[in-house]
Amino acid sequence: MKKCRITVMKMARYDDLIEKYENPIEHACDLKEGQVFIANGWQKPEGLCDSAWESMSAFVMTLSHGGKSLYDGWMKNNKSAMISCNDGFRPVSFYVEALEEDAD
Repeated sequence: MKKCRITVMKMARYDDLIEKYENPIEHACDLKEGQVFIANGWQKPEGLCDSAWESMSAFVMTLSHGGKSLYDGWMKNNKSAMISCNDGFRPVSFYVEALEEDAD
């Protein structure tokens, strides 16, 4: 099993949807563009929110176990995936890539 690098690539915010549908919340997300997490095999990295992990965990598991060419070659790097969290108000895009380094 391999480690996977998870990089925060883009963060969006849809204020029109927030205003129309969301109850006010004070704190939604601590992530920053460019932030990197390392998954030790299929273990959720510390500091990564549960919602984001739920959106990507199946891809991390597949890649960490040697899976590649997801969806018949969707990604240029066949050991990677571009995944977004499931927050419809503030979606975050993550680049997930299998590393050559073995998990602990």
